[in-house]
Amino acid sequence: MTEPINIAHLRQRQAGILLHISSLPSAYGVGDLGLEALRFIDLLSKLGVKVWQILPINMPHADNSPYQCLSAHAGNPDFISLETLEFQGLLSKEDLAEPVVNKSKLLIKAYQAFHQQDKPPLHLQFSEFCTKEAHWLDDFALFLALRVQFNQLGWAYWPEVYKCRDEITMQMAKTELVEEIAAIKFTQFIFFNQWMALKSYAGSKGIQFFGDIPIFVAYDSADVWANSNLFKLDEAKNMTVVAGVPPDYFSATGQRWGNPHYNWEVMQSEDFSWWVSRMTTQNALFDMVRIDHFRGLEAAWEIPINEETAFNGHWVEAPGCSLLKAIKRSLPSITLIAEDLGIITEEVEALRESYHLPGMKILQFAFSGQEDNPYLPQNIEVDSVVYTGTHDNDTTIGWYQSLDDYHREQVHAYLRSVYSHDHQVNMPRDLIELAFGTKAYLAIIPMQDLLALDGHHRMNTPGTASGNWNWRFDWSQLTTEQEEFFAGVVERTGRKNNPSAI
Repeated sequence: MTEPINIAHLRQRQAGILLHISSLPSAYGVGDLGLEALRFIDLLSKLGVKVWQILPINMPHADNSPYQCLSAHAGNPDFISLETLEFQGLLSKEDLAEPVVNKSKLLIKAYQAFHQQDKPPLHLQFSEFCTKEAHWLDDFALFLALRVQFNQLGWAYWPEVYKCRDEITMQMAKTELVEEIAAIKFTQFIFFNQWMALKSYAGSKGIQFFGDIPIFVAYDSADVWANSNLFKLDEAKNMTVVAGVPPDYFSATGQRWGNPHYNWEVMQSEDFSWWVSRMTTQNALFDMVRIDHFRGLEAAWEIPINEETAFNGHWVEAPGCSLLKAIKRSLPSITLIAEDLGIITEEVEALRESYHLPGMKILQFAFSGQEDNPYLPQNIEVDSVVYTGTHDNDTTIGWYQSLDDYHREQVHAYLRSVYSHDHQVNMPRDLIELAFGTKAYLAIIPMQDLLALDGHHRMNTPGTASGNWNWRFDWSQLTTEQEEFFAGVVERTGRKNNPSAI
């Protein structure tokens, strides 16, 4: 019998809010790990919430998608708090008072100030960080420095000696770009320092960080460039197949993500060391981690590189059981959640259940009119994470407004059966009440639903390449009435946080 992955964090009723770091209010264009993040944690504590769910925090490409990043380890420098750097004496008030703040420029300035200052403890911490994280940091820093040198071109378009990591060329590049490489490493040091400080503050309030990793990594990433043998590439290091999903309720033609597929045979021969390293980083950053597209650990949809859509792909098996066993062996205390939405087979369910991983239930999918619908509140199991919707769904108000007459009547009929025949529909509150009232140990509500926002505030529309990941909230959107409702339903449903019990 398979020994289960640790889920001790989930063996109690809990409430959570889903909000990406980028969606925090900010004077600098994107949310960060500074004062507004602390204020948000204070709000969670006030509401009795135990879990803050966050999207992947790695460094994205130009489209800002947290699911297509330049590294499976490196944090997003946009999330670094400039005010914290000012407090540390690495930036000045004048730096932050510029009409248009160039964060990249200021991070280099902070590195220069750090380099010039005599602060032994901070210098020692930086040195220790570089040594501890060298297994990914060295390749990433060189990769990013070269990417800047080649005008942000993807590594597949670099000169051959750089693309194929010619040993002499790499040594020369490390020498020529030594300052740029050091500044990149320093930026990561600052990110991890600020993250761990925020995580510690959350822990003091009884709040856990719930992270998320995409199952695949981007082709244009330090991971693929430095470990090309672990991916399905041809002799010229080009992709022959790409990842995605077949047609489903999110997209009629499926989703062609464009990520490279893993060479599982090579990975398995190395006891999945790349995956274990990746999960070690995530385990340090988060109290629990969701594996996005978990079903890809059992079988993944492979699409020929020349296909424009995901329609003409096929399933290819993956050694998920062996992988999870290797992760558990190296990280016995890790807490994992499976994103098991989409086309789920008996084999995928068997893999998830063999490691006792909680799956996900989305209430927006519940009202098909079928009594055996697994997303109906009464059918949701205890070992589940229930949502009104996720970052890939519309807001609850946007969803409700978009329903056709049949599905809207199914919602109304269900609410009448739960409340009373003359119940007046109140979205999103009705769906929040239903989510919190389920047996599921963990119930997560997107911040947009707490604020009762419509579809204009949606975070992401799957299958689209623009207009996503830009949503931010403003404290003026949050009312006292909304806070009181939310705190009340958290307490009524036995999900209230009790920091004093820590």
